[in-house]
Amino acid sequence: MSLQNKPAMSQSVEKAWSARESWRLFGIMAEFVEATERLDAIQPAVSIFGSARTKPDHPYYKLTEQITRLLSDAGFSVISGGGPGIMEAANKGAFFGQAPSVGLNIQLPNEQRRNAYQDISQSFRHFFARKYMFVKFATAYVVMPGGFGTLDELMEALTLIQTGKTRKMPIILVCSDYWKGMIDWFHDTLIHEGFISPEDMNLIQVIDEPDNVVHAIFKYYESRGFEPNAEEREIQLNL
Repeated sequence: MSLQNKPAMSQSVEKAWSARESWRLFGIMAEFVEATERLDAIQPAVSIFGSARTKPDHPYYKLTEQITRLLSDAGFSVISGGGPGIMEAANKGAFFGQAPSVGLNIQLPNEQRRNAYQDISQSFRHFFARKYMFVKFATAYVVMPGGFGTLDELMEALTLIQTGKTRKMPIILVCSDYWKGMIDWFHDTLIHEGFISPEDMNLIQVIDEPDNVVHAIFKYYESRGFEPNAEEREIQLNL
């Protein structure tokens, strides 16, 4: 049977799927518009990434809470993924600070539990729309220990900045012992093979002390301010 002779029922199903796909595109557009309008007032903000599996009594959880409290009291909104673990610790520290605690929650088949420490809570059905918001509103990234999701966010941030698809900003890895193997691999393999330039390592800072995390962000912006310039605004429009 040729493609031109598909049964009428099959063609009807195809049309139904096509219609659903068209409506899905409107839903994606609505997610971008709603989130952009709702989050526009939170800047300057710092996006925090880390494992959802970290328990409240773990040192990584307590360290994250301490860092985000300092960031919030220094005037930075804190953006997390809105779930448990490091995300909860990030929101919790900011929630009791001066600047807003923001959760970008994702709807999953096994639904992610939304943590209770969010001044602003925005839900997404699509990972790519959510990831866009992490980038669009960040003036810095703070990356705590985590798994595949954390690595995904970290590598996307590095790629976007390296390729000039978003403005340069601090990317701070916290807990040097945790990240040492990856950093060594970057040096010994990626640079050695010529897959990244030695200068690309300047995109990353490894910092352990909470006060130094905040200081590093302020130091980066001390000569230019947090507002993106005209060139950076143009870059963000084409993100």
